[in-house]
Amino acid sequence: MNRRGIGRKIIIIAIALIIIVAAGYFLYNYFFAGPKEIVWASTQLCPSAERAFVENTLIKEFKDETGINVEFVPISYADLASRLEAEIKAGKVTISVVGELHGGLDMFASEGWLEDLSKFGTLSGRTFPAALEQYSNIHGIKAYIPWMTATYVFVVNKKAFDYLPEGLTEDDVKMGTSKWTYDALLQWAKKIYEETGEKKLGFPVSPKGLWHRFLHGYLYPSFTGAQVKYFNSSDAVAMWEYLKELWQYVNPASTTYDALAEPLLKEEVWLAWDHTARIKDAIVQNPDQFVVVPVPAGPKGRGFILVVAGLAIPKNAPNQEEAWKLIEYLTRPETQVKILENVGFFPSVNEAVGQIPSGPLKIMAEGVNRQVGASDALLAMIPSLGARGGEFTGAYREAFERIVLQGEDIQTVLNELAQQLFKLFEETGAPLPPPDA
Repeated sequence: MNRRGIGRKIIIIAIALIIIVAAGYFLYNYFFAGPKEIVWASTQLCPSAERAFVENTLIKEFKDETGINVEFVPISYADLASRLEAEIKAGKVTISVVGELHGGLDMFASEGWLEDLSKFGTLSGRTFPAALEQYSNIHGIKAYIPWMTATYVFVVNKKAFDYLPEGLTEDDVKMGTSKWTYDALLQWAKKIYEETGEKKLGFPVSPKGLWHRFLHGYLYPSFTGAQVKYFNSSDAVAMWEYLKELWQYVNPASTTYDALAEPLLKEEVWLAWDHTARIKDAIVQNPDQFVVVPVPAGPKGRGFILVVAGLAIPKNAPNQEEAWKLIEYLTRPETQVKILENVGFFPSVNEAVGQIPSGPLKIMAEGVNRQVGASDALLAMIPSLGARGGEFTGAYREAFERIVLQGEDIQTVLNELAQQLFKLFEETGAPLPPPDA
């Protein structure tokens, strides 16, 4: 046999060996290695009942559809940060998907610990509100995909619509138009009082209530453009002057209210602000009587607190395509509806609202969605101050008590408390919270 013939046989044998090895590898992975598994570490949905829902419903359905195994790892905020940092520095990342709040994801992205998710393209069939898109694009990358939200809203007893001030319509309030402002709220509460003799505006001002969230996350951004940065500015002084005037029409029992569901049901108040979880019972028990609406807007915009949970992929994580499939599944409108119905977190995609069955949850979700999607939205994120968070909220409560309840000079009080606030952020090293951080 000549050399050419021998060479041809060698090539054929080599090709055959390559095919055999490739086939063997495929067969081994198919029959013996089993499906791929990804680790999903999350600071959210960790309580036992919520974890059971994740494992028995979400993960089961995902595996049935894709064949991908998911190990769900509930983890604390501090432990997640420590584990992620250690794995990335060691070059041995085991986590494929991270579920975390915006603050943590922001920090991870700033450290370069997250993949740029823009490389996976867009997720079809779902629209994220512009505000969520803005906050998930940080540090030059698409750091995370918005997953779930929670917030605080206004609830209106439909009887109050009979007392709307001139120039404000029911649709303005429900849709959160430019006419639905804090000045309009003042005029509305005033008119109700003048025509009924009752103060029907309510807030959870008791020590157990969430009144401080309204002060730092709603009024301050709406009137000054920031939660902390302009704490003692002239705009802040104007805000406190407004609140003193508004307080004339607030139900005096507000200082005893821990939550507003019961006062709404008793019709002690017709207009109420509170966390969605704390007004839910009123909507559930009497869904035909109440409507959830966006909060009013101030001179700088429509400030509100949004608790945002997102899904991210760590830098150099294993099985990234499978991780992206899980993110795709968790953000589908139908999956988001299941999450709302089972654990009470609100959808991050507009299309989910249309799939919620009529009833209390739909009433709440529509109001939340309109608030988040408002063109003048100013998202306020709760700062991560750890054990010193009480000092932050305490400053706003002290300002309210001294200025509104005790009548002290506004500028003097704000100048004093501003020094404490700025020192707090300096000592903790925490960045000033958005908006306008």
